[in-house]
Amino acid sequence: MTLRRIVVIFCGLALLAALAACGPARTWTRLDEGAARGLARELSPASQRLGSWAELAPALERSLAYVRVKPQDTVVLREEGLALTWGDLRRTLEELLGALPELDADPGLLARRFAWLRLAPRPLMTGYYAPHLDASPVADERHRHPLYARPPELQEVDLGRFHPRWAGQRLTCLVRDGRVLPPPTRAAIDQDGALAGQGLELAWVHDPVDAFFLHIQGSGILRFPDGGVRHVLYAGKNGHQYVSLGRVLIERGLLPAEGMSMKAIREFLAANPGRTPELLATNPSYVFFRLGDAGPYGAMGKLLTPRVSVATDPGLVPLGAVLALEATLPPEAPGGPALRVAGLALAQDTGGAIKGHRLDYYCGDGPDVEYFAGHIKDPASVYLLVSREVLP
Repeated sequence: MTLRRIVVIFCGLALLAALAACGPARTWTRLDEGAARGLARELSPASQRLGSWAELAPALERSLAYVRVKPQDTVVLREEGLALTWGDLRRTLEELLGALPELDADPGLLARRFAWLRLAPRPLMTGYYAPHLDASPVADERHRHPLYARPPELQEVDLGRFHPRWAGQRLTCLVRDGRVLPPPTRAAIDQDGALAGQGLELAWVHDPVDAFFLHIQGSGILRFPDGGVRHVLYAGKNGHQYVSLGRVLIERGLLPAEGMSMKAIREFLAANPGRTPELLATNPSYVFFRLGDAGPYGAMGKLLTPRVSVATDPGLVPLGAVLALEATLPPEAPGGPALRVAGLALAQDTGGAIKGHRLDYYCGDGPDVEYFAGHIKDPASVYLLVSREVLP
């Protein structure tokens, strides 16, 4: 073994020892009841466009339906001094559902009956919505950009079944004629026609930029020439890493970081149509859809509730979790007053770009919320609420 190799190994072992000595970083810190009581008094259903806390009941019941069928003893959130199971989330949801009739008159019960755990550092909160798109069931001169169903050959493999070192990792691939192939990228699909002519086209839309943002939002509503309306819903993705187009524009010096938003990106692409295909292709991730009569649905397979449902990284905030949320929000329209949300949110969705300390706030559907959702980009104060029967 060379001296250089010995030095590299020694330095690596020293670094691991130093990290181990530091111990695991605490993500969730429990508040005392006095601090939780003060925060509970600040919550307002009106900040979420709710007339009463009782209006949370349908959304809570959807989370309960998802959590109740999970293996109740399985741990879904673990760190030093904290291990929450599906059963713990179920008891928390049931406790909150039962408390809703009293909550308007007595917000302090949120501190008496629930433990509050603060998430640190504060996560970045962004917004998403379900756009409306002009569409056609067949290609024509106006509608030339297809939305694709999930290819039947697309498979997702749990690599942890092959070796423990790959636990939690999944591989998306195409299995075709007995061969395992990498899935096509956005450029291969949109520019090279990798899926054309296979009968996977669900509908055709007019604007490729609209289709691109539909992929980012994950679901939307299609409006057809005959007046028909269908929900277009997330059905999977090609497995390639998501790359933020906003980040690409910033790194290339094409747009400033300050004021970056969906609106700014759309305006740049409209002013530079010749560059649009190449810029859209910088995000190789591609989403496949299905048609439905209702929606949008989150990762739970349940309907989302505007200004209540949030998308999280389930490794940090498990699906089914109850959160208290406080954040500054942008105006609902240009020139309007800034808003504030201080309410109760439910982790009911995930997203390809929602990793680590990120939170995506579901704002609703249609053009009326596009500006609002596209300009949410601020840190939020987030607290995990857990029944005191679980954390006495």
